[in-house]
Amino acid sequence: MIRTQIQLTAEQSEAIKQLAAREGKTVAELIRLGVDQLIRSRSALDPGELRRRALAVAGRFHSGEEALSAEHDRYAAEAFES
Repeated sequence: MIRTQIQLTAEQSEAIKQLAAREGKTVAELIRLGVDQLIRSRSALDPGELRRRALAVAGRFHSGEEALSAEHDRYAAEAFES
């Protein structure tokens, strides 16, 4: 591992110390977990590639519903009400 220094606000420092104590982990461990999560969330494909992939699959699947494009909001609302 590589040692590094960071600066936290007093509030961040206190909050992470309390969280570490509650979870039985070290502050460093929690910071590494946070960094991992940030890297994963930001390392996803760039927006241009995501758009290209979405457009590539558009229209390839059939729901069997004739009015899906016109009624998609209603179908989504019904699906999430369950």
